[in-house]
This record gives sequence, structure tokens and C-alpha cells, in this order.
Amino acid sequence: MAFQGSLAELHLPDIIQLISVSGKTGVFHLTDGALHGEIFLNEGKIVHAQLDEVNGEEAVYALAIWSHGEFRFEPGEPSAVRSISKSNTNLLMEAARRLDEWRVLSKRIPSIELMPEFATLDNRDGQINLNTSEWLILSKIDGQRSIKSIGSAAGLSAFDVAKILYGLLGNGLIRLKEPGTAAAVAGAAHSPVPAAASAAAPVNAELATRLNKVRDVCNSFLGAVGESVVNKHYQKARTEIERGAGVEAIEEAIHQIARAASILKGPSTTEALLEQLKGTH
Repeated sequence: MAFQGSLAELHLPDIIQLISVSGKTGVFHLTDGALHGEIFLNEGKIVHAQLDEVNGEEAVYALAIWSHGEFRFEPGEPSAVRSISKSNTNLLMEAARRLDEWRVLSKRIPSIELMPEFATLDNRDGQINLNTSEWLILSKIDGQRSIKSIGSAAGLSAFDVAKILYGLLGNGLIRLKEPGTAAAVAGAAHSPVPAAASAAAPVNAELATRLNKVRDVCNSFLGAVGESVVNKHYQKARTEIERGAGVEAIEEAIHQIARAASILKGPSTTEALLEQLKGTH
């Protein structure tokens, strides 16, 4: 007979504890929308778990932080795959610890399906010191990958990525957006100057061409880490030019991008970037 219920009412570590003490053999099926995971027990001992491409202990920990979805336990034959050797006690203690930690993380990061993107660094002075893990995650952010996808690309669990992003959110370096908005943002960032504006004001078209060169140089120099910042100031300057602003709009964009480069990569990077931008004058 199957044992089933809602993860909103019972947390996974408690559910497994109830089943494991009875010494049952079978499999937990866990679903949350399109997500589906499985945890296999043999005579009450957890021996294998799977969630997408994640197997073993990390799959158990990833499933343990689910606060929504459904579970169903089906008695059956023992699993032929053994990916977990840790005792239930140690496994569930770690799962419970991560669940407690996730409750804190989820206040800023409610879902691992959210997509991080770089935030503009206006009015920020000084340099931010980042550790190796933070730089690794920053290098994977492109405004289109979800937290889960970044974890796969970096070889880390989504939980570990969320812990790193939590600090970066606190520093104001990144922000999170819902899936489905990346295409619109990317399209806006690279859309050309409207033909009507060019025809009406040839000077604006000339400035727009120079602004495009600034954007391309900055994106090439800073890479994915600075792309969001570059495109934000590019968009702002382009809008001002279309409204009749002059070269000062481009100079302000360069100034803001240079400040961001100093914070992200250090003052020496800013000097090298400004040197390359001389060719856009």
C-alpha cells in the first residue's frame, strides 16, 4: 500500500524517518511540477537517490529542501544501484541542516529556477573583494542561465550556488529575474537605432555608431562578467541620444562602465579599458 502526501505539510527528512524505522524496502517518488526525484530504501536504509542528472547524497539534499510538491512511497524490490553509503542518521542530519539553511537563503532566493544577472553599480565606491568560488559563479552568469543551470556548468549543486549568490545579492552585484525575460532583455540591448531617428537627425546616427563601438569594445574586454552592466549603460546613453543629447551621453556611459570595471576586476583593468576606448573617439 502506497504512503503519500504533500511536502508542504511534511518535510522530506521527517517523512523518510517515519518509513525507515519500519525497515521497509521501496522507493519514494517526489514531484514538484515538471521536476521528479526518487529515493530508494532497502530494509529502511537509503541506498540510492536521483534528481535529474544528480545522484547519490547530493540528490537527497536537493530533494530535502523542497517546500512544495507531492511524495509517494511505493513498497517494492530493492534498487540494483547503490550510490549512498552514509548512514541514515548522518544523511538525514545533513539534510535537516540544509533545510534550515535553505529557509534563510529562500528569503532572497525563493527558487533555483530564477536567473541571476549583473546589477548596475551606480554610486558605488571602492573595490569589492571576491573569493575563488564567487568569481567562478560570476563567470557563469550570462542573464540566461538559471541557478540550477549555473550549478551544472560550475560542477556545483544548486544549493551551493544559492549560498554564493546570497552573498552577491547582499553586495548588490547581481539581481534575480524570472525565466522567460532573457530574450527580451538581450534583444533590447542589441537592437539598432531606429531608422526614423537616423534620418531625422544625422548627428544622432553618428553618435549612435560611436556608442555601438564603445559597447562592443567594453563587452569584448570585460566578457560575460560585465555584459549586463555594459548593456545597461549602453541602453541609457542610446535613449538619451535619441532624445537629442550629445557626446556627453557617451562619456557618461564610459565613466559608469569604467567604475564598474574597477569594482569587478580592479583599477588596472579600468586603465586598460580606457586605453582601448580611445580608438572609439
